[in-house]
Amino acid sequence: MAISDVGEYAHLSTEQIEDLGRELDAIRDEVLSSRGERDHKYIHSIIRLQRCLELGSRALLYFGPRNRTAWAIGAGVLGVAKILENMEIGHNVLHGQWDWMNDPEIHSTTWEWDLVGNSADWKHTHNYLHHKYTNIIGMDDDVGYGVLRVTRDLPWEPRHSANVLVNTVLMVGFEWGIGLQAVSLGAALPGSDHSPAEQRRARKFLVKAGKQVLKDYILFPVLAGQGGRQALTATVTANIIRNVWTNAVIFCGHFPDGAEKFTLTDVENETQAEWYLRQMLGSANIDGGPILNLMSGNLSYQIEHHMFPDLPSNRYAEISLQVRDLCDRYDLPYVSGPLWKQYLQSWRTIARLSLPDRYLRRTSDDAPETRSEKMFAALPAMSGGLATALAARQLLRRRRARSAR
Repeated sequence: MAISDVGEYAHLSTEQIEDLGRELDAIRDEVLSSRGERDHKYIHSIIRLQRCLELGSRALLYFGPRNRTAWAIGAGVLGVAKILENMEIGHNVLHGQWDWMNDPEIHSTTWEWDLVGNSADWKHTHNYLHHKYTNIIGMDDDVGYGVLRVTRDLPWEPRHSANVLVNTVLMVGFEWGIGLQAVSLGAALPGSDHSPAEQRRARKFLVKAGKQVLKDYILFPVLAGQGGRQALTATVTANIIRNVWTNAVIFCGHFPDGAEKFTLTDVENETQAEWYLRQMLGSANIDGGPILNLMSGNLSYQIEHHMFPDLPSNRYAEISLQVRDLCDRYDLPYVSGPLWKQYLQSWRTIARLSLPDRYLRRTSDDAPETRSEKMFAALPAMSGGLATALAARQLLRRRRARSAR
């Protein structure tokens, strides 16, 4: 099952965990003290780029709607513009990464992103619930988004047989999944017995979603005149491109092998250092270059983002070098891999857990998608940390497999 004692699983003493926390605090303080002009120029340049891409794509769809090449380029560029707005700009602005500039336009309290969901609702489900309780079963709704089985800690039900189909639908309409995450639509119905807060949240969602649908699927197609149908299909295509990409990036951050799940019961007394450690163990990075980093909103550095969610995203690359060094020194794994591998592992887990546990070979404490401190019970006493223990456990597993042949 999931990890219940993070320190035991990590093979670190309380003192070692606190030492690790102090070193991570020092990294954070160093970045905070050095924020300045280059960060200011970076976010403004990305916003200019995004707006130019969106304007250019709209113009292309307006002036050349019946040209298939123009349509394809326009839809693709609009998809890229939407990805940039949601990932590198909106997501990070709403984390407060740029609040220090005191720019009322680029501020977490004023930014409303190009998405059907409300920024305020997302900040609660994501910034608070997901980032504070990362990968804790029953506390972080991002563990399966309430519709997928991604850990054996969730007992199998017949509905989980549709795991792959459900995730395909979620992938295509991901913005709606995010927008509805904290909303019960029934609360908007007259005579609803939901709480006043739930009713307000549902009504606000419907207003925001209505504005988004009006803008994307009515206003811009009407402005395109005779090319309205092409503008509509291009916008639908762009939104699907954005949805599929964001789903891939986000799933690669927490569902590949090595991104652990937790069943903590005393999380409110968790120290900052223990929280750092849980973020490190519960997140996974994507290997890539500057373009992938930009298009992922720098969530290719998911480990660094989860430890420092309010630091400027353009700093994660340099921070990652220091975090890797810490992982080496504390003998902790640094989970990272190419996009295709991380996403394939995520889909494999979703497909595998569509089956009842009786059809799964590995134990619930030692499977790629679900591990706990109990997986090390068969190992002899040894020096070293988690990375060493994981390597020893893998070697033992291989020896047992060979002897069983």
